[in-house]
Amino acid sequence: MASSQYRIESSSPLRGSLLPQNSFRHIYNDRGLAVAVAIKSLADPTRQHIRVVHVDTGEVVFQTEPIVHDHPA
Repeated sequence: MASSQYRIESSSPLRGSLLPQNSFRHIYNDRGLAVAVAIKSLADPTRQHIRVVHVDTGEVVFQTEPIVHDHPA
């Protein structure tokens, strides 16, 4: 049976009082908590990419995508 463990991954530095030191190694046992911490750790979710991944399966259970602004030529 797969465990209920989640990790936060980001291409940008994460900040926030909720985020433990060595956050990329921290494992969360609660999906909702992992998502909440991920969101609170972003300075601007419209410009940064972050995701929460189920440890055992590698399934991405939450992610943000930076907004791509198309500029007319």
